[in-house]
Amino acid sequence: MEKLVIPLWRPEGTTGDDFRDTLLALAAEQLCQLPAIRALRLAVADSAVSPADKKRMASFGELPDGVLSAWVDSVTHAEPLQRLLERAVSKSAIYLVTESEQLVNSESADARGRLPGFCQVVFLQRPERLSEQAWLDIWQGSHTGIAIATQSTFAYRQNVIVRALTVGSAPYSAMIEENFPAQAMTSDQAFYGASDDETLQANVTAMMESCARFIDFERIDVIPMSEYLLSKPATAG
Repeated sequence: MEKLVIPLWRPEGTTGDDFRDTLLALAAEQLCQLPAIRALRLAVADSAVSPADKKRMASFGELPDGVLSAWVDSVTHAEPLQRLLERAVSKSAIYLVTESEQLVNSESADARGRLPGFCQVVFLQRPERLSEQAWLDIWQGSHTGIAIATQSTFAYRQNVIVRALTVGSAPYSAMIEENFPAQAMTSDQAFYGASDDETLQANVTAMMESCARFIDFERIDVIPMSEYLLSKPATAG
């Protein structure tokens, strides 16, 4: 099984909520019906996460309005998935990734499949100063424990991009998915899991110093999104 990460841009004149509803309907009615699809996860920048707009960062052009994660039997099934998405988006890109789930989700989704709070989606490029092995050793090795200890995340996934499957895609090296409680959209203390200013400052310093070891902050995109867990319909036994 392979994982595809698919950034999506909404059509001009479409709101984030309209885009979300269109994608959820498309997933339920058509995407989940594709036999090669094993699971889907949708992240979308809708009105529910607008309080976190100040956390947005753009380094590689126009930020995507949604990201579809798809687990497929083989990367060869990316094309029919893209064809179905074309009718709902202004543009898209597809990346083949390897996923490391460092903190497994501990929260339940609502009736529509939405997880509570928000998902901070981060696309980044490996700094030229680091070899790929050194970069991975820092990010997936020593940094992981620091990130979990200094933030209020209830889920944390690291996706290493193997290659882009679409021409002209942004030169990303990785995509991060971090789920935070709703309060973290507007409260630094809630974001960093700190009960007082002293702990907040210590956590911010530890996190930023660790990130600086493997991230160039001028080569990073950050998008707060709502996250939906989508299931394939049950089949008769």
